[in-house]
Amino acid sequence: MNNLLVSGAPHAHSGDSVRRNMLIVIAALLPAYVVSVMAFGWSALITMAISVAACVLTEWLIAKYLLKQKPTLYDCSAVLTGLLLAFNLPANLPWWIVLIGAVVAIGVGKMTFGGIGQNIFNPALVGRVFLLISFPAQMTTWPRPLGFATQYIDAATEATPLFYLKEAVKAGDASLLSHLPSLWDMFIGHMAGSMGEVSALLLLVGGLVLICCRVITWHIPVVMLGTMTLWCAIAGLCGALPEGLTTGSYILFELLSGGAILGAFFMATDYVTSPMTAWGKVIFAFGIGVLVMVIRTWGSYPEGVSFAILMMNAVVPLLNRIQPKRFGEVAK
Repeated sequence: MNNLLVSGAPHAHSGDSVRRNMLIVIAALLPAYVVSVMAFGWSALITMAISVAACVLTEWLIAKYLLKQKPTLYDCSAVLTGLLLAFNLPANLPWWIVLIGAVVAIGVGKMTFGGIGQNIFNPALVGRVFLLISFPAQMTTWPRPLGFATQYIDAATEATPLFYLKEAVKAGDASLLSHLPSLWDMFIGHMAGSMGEVSALLLLVGGLVLICCRVITWHIPVVMLGTMTLWCAIAGLCGALPEGLTTGSYILFELLSGGAILGAFFMATDYVTSPMTAWGKVIFAFGIGVLVMVIRTWGSYPEGVSFAILMMNAVVPLLNRIQPKRFGEVAK
């Protein structure tokens, strides 16, 4: 008896759609954004507004006048790109640099390939890395979180925890650890960094919401963060840490600082630029975790999440060739 019956259309619809998933991701990010506004004040509002508006306008103009297509703004993907780009920027970044980043993110990272579903690199990270290479001074000047007293440009600045941690590990100088905030401050978001670095708690909550809503699976965030944890544990066992820094605290500092949590749950899990199969996702996430720690340990920049994700995005077509055996297929 054949129990595998396929009927003709119409089929029952699950209710899933691109717009629904985008809106869920945006909603999952909003609590973390509220904390960023509380930390950086009006600067975060201005940066976010410029980023989102520029991404939406750029997609509309390119789709309508260059590609001669019907604009796809209804799916909210451009809004999400603008939101994620802003999360990867200093809140006090000059408005015209934010504008350039948004144009590059949508124009080069997305629409050059034909629009949503066809890009091979994460558009927000394309914009972020372009700005980091083109404007390194402005992109590495981090405002100190002071609440609504923070001004848009003339904010007090300081180095990120990753900078001090990298220098301490590299030089073996425990005195540099005195500049690090407490683990609790890093967890609740009281530290210098981009808007996506100062709200680890709510980013974790948002990431769990995405998993529970089945917008993403657990494979990429768990394997990526687990790989970083394993690297830190091995470094501690090998005695590569400065005196006064325990293996446990080193692991937590690495996970809570930089874009590790934002990247694991919201950037690396992008549908278009991540593998389709479970094993592909595991290999993809493992590669990101290793590259992040290689860059953080030996690279010029103290942070490496953006570079790691983009490099592994390029490997996704190969990883998608890892397909499960078809039902009833005879092994060759």
